Amino acid sequence: YNDDMAQLWFGTGSQLDGLGHMGEAGTYYNCNEAVDFIDINGLKKLGTHNVPPLVGRGVLLDMAGYFDVPVMAAGQGIAAADIKAAAQAQGVEIRPGDVVLLHTGWTDAMLQSDPTAWAAGEPGLTNEAARYLASLQPMAVGADTWGVDAVPPVEGDRVFYGHIEFLRNNGIYLLETMNTGRLAREGVHEFMFVLGQARIKGAVQMIINPVALW
Repeated sequence: YNDDMAQLWFGTGSQLDGLGHMGEAGTYYNCNEAVDFIDINGLKKLGTHNVPPLVGRGVLLDMAGYFDVPVMAAGQGIAAADIKAAAQAQGVEIRPGDVVLLHTGWTDAMLQSDPTAWAAGEPGLTNEAARYLASLQPMAVGADTWGVDAVPPVEGDRVFYGHIEFLRNNGIYLLETMNTGRLAREGVHEFMFVLGQARIKGAVQMIINPVALW
């Protein structure tokens, strides 16, 4: 027989950021204080093992297509106005409970050809766009990038503050390095999103393999 034993980082590849991933000033989602639940042996609260199976309507916003480029540039911000215009152009409406994915072309174009540049920056949401998307009450927001937010941030923004808006302020999960290329190529803008992630107790993030059905 064969068995496996692994020591690894769960925040790699296609991944889910749980509500215990990022807070501000020592406070996390639902007023949980860091000193009360963060432990070297795993989170006492907000671990990804508490995330239920995510099944819902998926919406793909092809932002690279909206900007008429094969791949967006590192640090290129996606503003709220861009999200509204792209959704209107695609004829889709973002509704409460949706899983919203952004296609930038970044990982398809850069991960293998220039992995150093891929990891050094990325196109993504501005702080204002994160607040706007959060106000629409999606279940999760994700992108084909490793961090969803624009890196480096656009002028005046705080780095990775979209994480604070989604995770800490609104309890919205983040999905990173999503494989959106085929959806964009085939012009799929609405689909069924299905995810049942590994339930490893106390984890902050989790490697995932979600499925889009259309």
